[in-house]
Parts: sequence; C-alpha cells; structure tokens
Amino acid sequence: MLLGIYLALRELWRGKGKFLLFSLVIGLITLLILFVSALGEGLANSNKEYIEKLNAELLVFRENSDLNIQASSVDKADLRAVKRVEGVADAGLIGLSRVSIVPAVPAVPGASGGSAKAVDVALVGVEHGRPGEPPVLRGSSLLRKRADEAIIDSNVARQSGLDVGDEFTVRSVQAATEEFYTLKVVGVTDSRRITFNPSIFVPLLTWEKVKPQATSGADEAELVSNVIAVKLHDPATWQQTMQNIKSSVDKVDVADLVTAYEATPGFQAQQSTLSTQRNFLLLIGMLVIGGFFQIQTLQKVPQIGMLKAIGASNLAVAVAALVQIVAVTVIGALIGGMASLGLSLVLPPTVPIVFEPVVVFSTIVYLLIIGPLGGLVSIRYALRVEPLTALGLAS
Repeated sequence: MLLGIYLALRELWRGKGKFLLFSLVIGLITLLILFVSALGEGLANSNKEYIEKLNAELLVFRENSDLNIQASSVDKADLRAVKRVEGVADAGLIGLSRVSIVPAVPAVPGASGGSAKAVDVALVGVEHGRPGEPPVLRGSSLLRKRADEAIIDSNVARQSGLDVGDEFTVRSVQAATEEFYTLKVVGVTDSRRITFNPSIFVPLLTWEKVKPQATSGADEAELVSNVIAVKLHDPATWQQTMQNIKSSVDKVDVADLVTAYEATPGFQAQQSTLSTQRNFLLLIGMLVIGGFFQIQTLQKVPQIGMLKAIGASNLAVAVAALVQIVAVTVIGALIGGMASLGLSLVLPPTVPIVFEPVVVFSTIVYLLIIGPLGGLVSIRYALRVEPLTALGLAS
C-alpha cells in the first residue's frame, strides 16, 4: 500500500501540469453544479420567502383556488369562523397585489412619475398584531388601521435607498388610470420576497385603497382579502386543526406553509428542471473523470506491466490509481468551491442565487464520491494488465 501511495504522489509531482489542468476541469464542473444549485435555491426563495417565514402554521384559501393566493378570496366572515375553530390561537387576513414604487408624485395628473426606474414590489395588506405581519428589525410596526404607513423589506430598502422615516410614492392602476399614493416607511423587516418581488406591508384597509382594482376607493364592510394566516395553540396538531377548519368553515381549503408555497404556479416545474440539470452535471462529472483516467491508464500500460514484472502487486497498482483519482478530485472540488465563494461576493444582489453551506458541502461530498466511482473502470483495467503482454513479450 505504501508503495502505491509513493508511486501516485511521485507521478502527480512529475506530471503536475497535466494533473492541475484536469483539476481545473473538475473545478469548472464543481462551479457549474454549485451555481445551478444556488440558482435553484435563490429562485425558490424568491417564490416562497414570505410564506416560509410566516408567523403561522396554516393558510386558509377559498375553495377551488388550487392554493393560488392571488386566485383566492376570503372575507371577514371567513376570518370570524376560522377563529372559532378549536385549536386556533389567532388568525389574520392577508391581501396580496402588485404596485410600483416611483421616484416622486407626478406634478401633473396622469403624467409619468419621474425619469428614474420604478421598483416593482408586492403590496401586502396585513392586520397589526395578527399572523401575517412581519417582525420589524428597525423602526416600529403598523399601529393604525387606515394609516398611510408601510413596513418595507430589506430588498426594497436596498434597491430604493429608503429607510425609516422616508416617504415614497407607489403607482397603482385603478379604473384604467394610474393613481399615485404617498406612504411613509415606519419599519424595515428582513427579506420577504413573494413571486420574485420584494415586499412592502401596509394596513389592510390601506391595501384595499391602494391596490390595483376596477374602481377606486374601499368599503370596509366589503373588505375582501386573499388568504387567512392561522396561528395554532399547538403547532404539532396542525393536521387535526386543518381538518377541523375544513369541516367547520364552508367553502375553504387549508394547507400548511410548505404545501402552500410548493403550490405556487411554476414552483415545482422550476425546481424539478434545475434538480435534473444538477443531477446530469454530476453524471457528466463522473464520466469526465472516468474518461480522463481511462486514457491515462491506457497510456501507462507498459509502465504498469513493468511494475508488475518486477514484483509490484495488484494492490499497489490499485492504491496508486485511487490516490491519484482522489487527489485530483479533491483539488478540483476545492478550486470549484473557492471559485463559487468568489462568485457569490461579486454577483449583484439582484441575481437570485443563494449559496447554502449545506448544499455546497453536500455537492463537494458527492463529487468526492463520484470521482473514485468514475475511475473504477480505469482501476479495473490496470489490474487486468498482464506484464508479458504489456511489454510485448508474450508468445
């Protein structure tokens, strides 16, 4: 075994240029796999972040809405019925729509909001102190039901430069015309993206007034939201409470948070596509490593025959090949990991990639496993080399 390790290290040093180049190839494959994984995680977060971080265990939708938030509509009667269900600690209405933050209120009605680029955001209506309202990192929470106040998430703060105390203008299309509303930032929360848009949170009645709609104005008596966030006394009983809500409240559907964000249109197809790409890249990596070392073994047949002729065992030959495969794969994986770290530092925050440490670690472990697997063919071929045949002395 020691002989095999010595021979492997000796050859690696003598052919360091060739092996380093191949390590760079493995590094590029590693970088590509990590980038696809990070892209999948980033796109998933852009879809599910707000729902995943909700201070609730269940979401209540309108029946036959296919768990699509924007296709669902619930009202105060539904909210009151849900609150009466056994096991429910609290519940809050959540409304969701889209608006744009513009630089300033236009001087002339109907004119453009300014020359700077608008920021498209998700406008989320929530009830103060109820499930659905985000925690505040800076500033204060929403205190008044009708106030023109907003909590912005960190993405909005970064893209627009807004902070606590600043006023901003949102543009909303109502009755086929553009309407502009001035809101004041009272708090900043963490990243809470919904369907790829950063979020601003306003009181539910303000949301009803500001959101895009066929007519202007809002009627509190007819307030309709999209979903109800439900907080439970005991989160472990969510399945039983879900059945209780379905049996006690008419024409509603209920889902846990994971099921809710996985039902987002396109979420499953997107993640399946990226997962398939990642698996194919791992397969390609195994084939590339196997192909390289197979060629390497074919070129060394006379040397392997000579080693066996002077008494080297099959174990020494196998150990030498395995040490080379592992060493080259480790170096390549480290190069790819460091390149991924550098890439994460230079890419702009608007690019939806998230390098999760667990994913990076697991990907490198997979590569360290498939490297030797890919080289098994070359090791098997090396073990079958006959000394006399390799040296051309066979009769």
